[in-house]
Amino acid sequence: MKLYLREDIKSVWQGKDPFQEVLKLKGEVFREVKERTTLRFELNGKSYFLKLHRGIGWAEIFKNWLNLNQPILGAEQEYQAILKLQQLNIETMSVAAFGETGANPAKKLSFIITDDLVGTENLEDYCRNWPQQPPNPGFKRQLIRRIASMSKTLHENGLNHRDYYICHFHLHLPSLPASGPVADEAIHLHLIDLHRMQQRQNMPVRWAVKDIGGLYFSAMEIGLTKRDILRFMRVYKGQSLRETLVEAKAFWQAVDQRAQQLYAKGLRKGIVGLGAEDEGAERDA
Repeated sequence: MKLYLREDIKSVWQGKDPFQEVLKLKGEVFREVKERTTLRFELNGKSYFLKLHRGIGWAEIFKNWLNLNQPILGAEQEYQAILKLQQLNIETMSVAAFGETGANPAKKLSFIITDDLVGTENLEDYCRNWPQQPPNPGFKRQLIRRIASMSKTLHENGLNHRDYYICHFHLHLPSLPASGPVADEAIHLHLIDLHRMQQRQNMPVRWAVKDIGGLYFSAMEIGLTKRDILRFMRVYKGQSLRETLVEAKAFWQAVDQRAQQLYAKGLRKGIVGLGAEDEGAERDA
């Protein structure tokens, strides 16, 4: 068994079985599938998010292995991803509790509780009206540089998100000024939904292509200009524009191809412009 309880959670569950307490939690359900429940709940007047993982069964594990995908066996993958991002100074969620019990990987029960990111808005919603109401150009450039820098740090440290869409970046609104220039330190951008994140010593290029291709796809309808895209490319590769266009030409072609494939699939399904909804098996194809 593995268990971590922050003091605020520990004080409420003192003398109780945390796994039983987790099963009793009620709140606003955001996602409910056979193997996982995501809900927002309140405890002692504070808002939290719970992801409860149930065993996915050997059939699902073997299916992932046959497709050369890493199965999601529980909450520890997200827990370790959060810890790693914090080490890299990438803003993400704060863990209030984590637990895992059971030796059988197909049946184990696990959970992770994180603080609700109060006062934030995901970039899909925040940028939705940019084509009709363009943002401050300087602020838009700052956001692009920040996301490109975060992406570069992730991939250079062997991390790939696997659900890398703008809806998974949450911008903290209260720290932004009502008008005028925005200082870089006032921009707090939290990367969430890390339950599928992979960690390796060296990440294959194809996973970087999938991440950046997904990111590009999800931003296709927010009014980005060619200069915006080139700015991202320059920061992400840490090269001059000329160097990245020549030396990384094959990479950017693959990214564009990936984005166009996702866009075409989105058109067929009628979901272009909407955030990702955990269709992981399809996206990893």
